[in-house]
Amino acid sequence: MNENGLFIYGKKSMNEVGGFSKYNHYQLVDLTKDYCIMDADLTTDSLNPYGMAHGGFLFGLADTAAGALACVDGRKAVTLSSHIEYLHPVYGQKVRAVVKILKSGKHIPLYEVSIFDSKGNMDCKITLEYYYLN
Repeated sequence: MNENGLFIYGKKSMNEVGGFSKYNHYQLVDLTKDYCIMDADLTTDSLNPYGMAHGGFLFGLADTAAGALACVDGRKAVTLSSHIEYLHPVYGQKVRAVVKILKSGKHIPLYEVSIFDSKGNMDCKITLEYYYLN
């Protein structure tokens, strides 16, 4: 956190923060001004009744990873809109979200997140728009 109490994303601070990210076992792997990679461990708490990754868990991972990229320069951003496509059911022990910038607008950036299973199959494709509060 900076002197104003605002959370500043960075690899170390993201992996130390509690709450939603910690509870869901999200781990920031790499973060630059151009992309973000975040992993998540699949536990019994992240599965739906059919034994596959819950859609909300996968969306949360995508939103958290894209949000980290949106805030990489210290600005505050919130999700404005999103669209998710579930391509395959997700099983295994770990998933990876890879975020790239589609448009880096002054007030509204657009990101694309691909979620891969532990075998390297792309299982979800998500687009997210954010709105900068400052």
